Parts: sequence; C-alpha cells; structure tokens
Amino acid sequence: MTQSHPPTRYIGLDIHKHYMVAIGVDQDQRQVFGPHKVKWGEFEDWMKKHLNKEDAVVLEMTTNTWEVHDLLVEQVGSVTVVHPPHVKLIVRAQAMTDGKAALVLAQLHAAGLLPGIWVPPQDVRDLRALVAQRDKMRRISSVAKNRLQNALHRNHIIPPKGHAFAAKNRAFWEGLELPPVEKSILMSDLETMDFAEDQKKSLEKELGKLAAEDERVPLLVQIPGIGLINAMAILAAIGDISRFPSAKKLVGYAGLYPRFHQSGLSYTTGRLVSYGRRDLRWAMVEAALSASQHSPHWKKIRKSLAPRIGSKKALIAIARKLLIAVWHILNEKMTDKYAVPEKVAATFFALAYRIGVKNLPDGMSALEFTRHNLDRMGIGENLTRLRWGSKTFSLPPSSLKVKQD
Repeated sequence: MTQSHPPTRYIGLDIHKHYMVAIGVDQDQRQVFGPHKVKWGEFEDWMKKHLNKEDAVVLEMTTNTWEVHDLLVEQVGSVTVVHPPHVKLIVRAQAMTDGKAALVLAQLHAAGLLPGIWVPPQDVRDLRALVAQRDKMRRISSVAKNRLQNALHRNHIIPPKGHAFAAKNRAFWEGLELPPVEKSILMSDLETMDFAEDQKKSLEKELGKLAAEDERVPLLVQIPGIGLINAMAILAAIGDISRFPSAKKLVGYAGLYPRFHQSGLSYTTGRLVSYGRRDLRWAMVEAALSASQHSPHWKKIRKSLAPRIGSKKALIAIARKLLIAVWHILNEKMTDKYAVPEKVAATFFALAYRIGVKNLPDGMSALEFTRHNLDRMGIGENLTRLRWGSKTFSLPPSSLKVKQD
C-alpha cells in the first residue's frame, strides 16, 4: 500500500507473539515517536489513538503479519511488509533488542532501503493455508507409514503383497504379534495414518471445489506433470501472475536458478540459490519428475541433459523450463506448445472427476467440461471420441471450426 503524499513519520513495528514494539522517526531518521510496547489485546485501540494517515508503517513478515496489516491499512498512510533476510543483508547487529529492531526498521524505511513484498489478498491466503495444511497431513501420514515399515523391518516380518496400507491388509497389521509396548506404538501409528489420510482427503475435496471455480486450473493441468493438487499449490504460491513482468522473475521467485560465480574469464555454477518460495520450487520439481517419466518430450530432454550435467541438475533444468511455460500459459492463456489433444482431453476428463462432477461450473457433465476446456485452448476441434481405459466416450461437438484434412 502506498500513500499520495510524503509521510511525516516512519513507524517501525517489531512483532512478537504477545506484544509489539513501535518506534517512529522523521525524514531525517531522528526518533520522534516511542518506544511503545503494546499487548495485542490493546493494539487496535492504541493504533487508533496514536497512528494516522501521515504515518508510513513497516513490519517484518511473521506468523500474524497479515492480521496486523489488515488492521493498519485503513488507519495509516501506507503499510510495507518486508522479508526478514532483506533487513539482515543491510544490518549486521551483534545485539538486537526489541526497541533497536523497531528503530532500525523505521530508519531503513525512511531511507528508502526496504523493498516491500507483495501482500496477497484473502483468497490467496486461504488457498495457501489449505495447501499447507494438506501438505502437513501428507507428511504426517508419510512419517507414520515409515514407522510402520520400520516395525516390520525390526521384527523381521515380511510385509503384505501389493500396497502395504490398503484396506484389505488392515487385518495383517492389527494381527501382528509384537511385545505389548511395540504393539501399542504400532496401533498408535496406524491411527495416526488413518487420521492424516482422512484429513488429506477432506482437504483435497475443498481444493477440488476451489479448482472448479478457477479457470486457471485447466490451463495448468494441460502441462505434463501437473495435476490438480500440484496446480493448486502452484497457484497458491504465485498468486497474481501479472506481478511477474517476465518468466525470469518468476523463476527467480521460485529459487530455481543455480548459484553463479564469475572471476575473470572463468565462471562456475553450483547448487540452487537458498532463497525463493520453497513450496513453488518443490511443486515444480515434482512436476518435472512426473513429466520426465511420462511425457516423451520431457523424457527425451532429461535423457539428453543427464550425461552432461547429472540427473538431479537435469531435473531442476526441466522444473525451470516448466515454470517458464507456466508463466507464458497463465499470462497468454495459451495452449502448451507440446500439447497432444487426445492426452489433454484425457487430462481434462480426469480433472472433472478429481474436482467432483457435482462441483463443475454451470452444471456441466465431465464430457461437457472436457469439450469446454479444449475449446478454450483452441485445440481438439476434430476430436470426437475420448478413450478412457477400456472405454470410449463421445465428446460433445466443438464450437471451433473443424479443420479439413
């Protein structure tokens, strides 16, 4: 948020769990306000009494930053949220008290040295929270499954055939003869896994409902390696694609560029940079892994890159290329250049059932949803049938002009 006229005070807020500390400086970075230590239960009244439209407030990103931002935004001239590492790059203090931290923020803001980060709207915050909670449940389930597998290994027990945690194998786990304490722990891990899996499914249903209302989702799932959950994770991390003026900026935001060092005529590249959104980086690496396994084009790319730069770096290179494709496709609402209409149609059909047919927009059927999105992409006008496993379905007619052979 910016203000139309220069502020008279620059207020730094040092945010803590139970309180915050505020200090203000003028344009010459001289302290003119505070320090004020305010408990959160008193913050709103204090803010209305002490802050006004001539104040430019700055605070670091932390757990409850957005709640504080939303309270301040109508009360003061501007609110700037900054990334803590950006402050640390400028300030290398050995001892940083609450008051000093607030003062440093205020002074750096007055000097124009703190770049603000994008403030996501509420719908993006909600989507990020859903994606993060679903990922948390996935990790809890994974840990429980690993512990259960370890119990078998410790006791030299051969696991059941097929999917070890399928419902048909439940009796196997519950019937294991183990020492009392170990059996109690095993049953606890089974219950933890059940809880996490149930929660994950519930959260995925909510993500499916949101996906049904978001026209960007079909644009993303046409890209090899990107499914419904991955698409929602990517959209949650990116937010508004228009805030990235180039694909290069988006790749940098994800931290998918390698470290680079140049000295004279020599240069070296190393591991990925340590900054960037981890969730977006992880989503793109997952997409790259899937694409390089199932898409002939990306499988060929990885096969050609791996001998020269190694398999892991080849995977990162594909993740980077896929993210560049994401930028172009979301900005230009275009078809993936490597799209095969038959495969894209199958992807949309699968997406319809993953979302839930009852949640599809305008009461569409799965086949109508498939045709609608093919027409949006401008592809598949000659496609009349959809093969799905051993079955074949007739697609509704296309609204596009049918190409003559």
